[in-house]
Amino acid sequence: MGLKNQHIFIFSLINFDGPLESTTFTMAKLLAKNNHVYYVDRPVTLRDWVKDRNTKEIKRRKPHFFSAGNSFIETDTPNLKVIITPPVPSINMLPEGPLYRLAVKMNEWIVGGRLKKIIKKLGIKDFIFINSFNFYYPTLHQLLKPTLTVYQCLDPLIRAYEVKHGITSEAILAKQVDVIICSSKELFTNKKLLNKNTFFIPNAADIKHSEQALDLRLPVSAILADIKKPIIGYVGAIERRIDYSILTNLLEQNPDKNFVFVGPVNPDYVDVSKFKQPNLFFKGTVPYSEMPAVLKGFDVAIIPFKKDEVSRTIFPLKLFEYLGSGRPVVSTDFNTDLADFTGDTVAYCQNVNEFTTALNIALEDTPELQQKRLDVAAKNTWEHRIVQIENLLADSLKLKQG
Repeated sequence: MGLKNQHIFIFSLINFDGPLESTTFTMAKLLAKNNHVYYVDRPVTLRDWVKDRNTKEIKRRKPHFFSAGNSFIETDTPNLKVIITPPVPSINMLPEGPLYRLAVKMNEWIVGGRLKKIIKKLGIKDFIFINSFNFYYPTLHQLLKPTLTVYQCLDPLIRAYEVKHGITSEAILAKQVDVIICSSKELFTNKKLLNKNTFFIPNAADIKHSEQALDLRLPVSAILADIKKPIIGYVGAIERRIDYSILTNLLEQNPDKNFVFVGPVNPDYVDVSKFKQPNLFFKGTVPYSEMPAVLKGFDVAIIPFKKDEVSRTIFPLKLFEYLGSGRPVVSTDFNTDLADFTGDTVAYCQNVNEFTTALNIALEDTPELQQKRLDVAAKNTWEHRIVQIENLLADSLKLKQG
């Protein structure tokens, strides 16, 4: 059935111009093929405005902060506009309680006031409002009165900053919306307890982007030029999810292999200066556009995540991006649900010895095995997922409108 000619506001926790391609912005671009989509960028706090005032991100947004008539940043995607809202007070330092909840209402009033003016100016009568993991504004939708309200739950709340108020705020939000979409089965199980209209639609990959790694004409990224093969690579944030114990043992067991980590390092979880192994390289962040060239240089791509209650909820984008690039993939068995989507194309390992064995097997890759991985990736694209999302939204609209 699908969804067509609807007005959709997506209120995101992620900036539209972040260094890595986000799930939410990818979804927005694909929904805009058949609908009018407004991506509401994460509101800047007054503290961040002052602290980051000289950054290109703040300078880009500043002209739009205080003018409802100049709120839009145009994109290259037809029917997709980015909305910048006014800066809001920084309130997370407040203790949980009535004062904090009053401050939340104030921030919602600031953001909601801007959005109401835009909606009125555009003459929009009916629209869908998707809160994409921005649980800090749990009742914003009440000010806007959309036809359908959706909460997109993408991750567990784990960081102290999130947990402080997020546990309470997310529960408020989850209980009020018409529909919840979760990106993993574990999140689905948890949120189903709060809202019966909860659905599981997993993450996917932009295969058209990652498959560029298969182009014989594409040169391997220059950041890998000085690293001897075989290269065992990881792309993504380097933070609490990584199992540093397994990584340390892998480095010791595999001195003949070089391990390359590409992505931002979170110093709260890892001090890279303590890793002195000669076969480990941290290469920092590279633009999303250069990812295919990076992946092309990997002999094996890895996901060495911890196996714990938090990781059980993770359905990583990089899994299908790796597969879409044609690379062999070796992972820890942090989320056993993933095998339902990848079959026998990915090795899921319980310990470092299994990981090392899987790496050695992966290095004996064949064209037949590569094609199997590409076939799996082709079934897990954003184009497939967006059809599921559109059908769910269309069915939910029909059900609510009677």
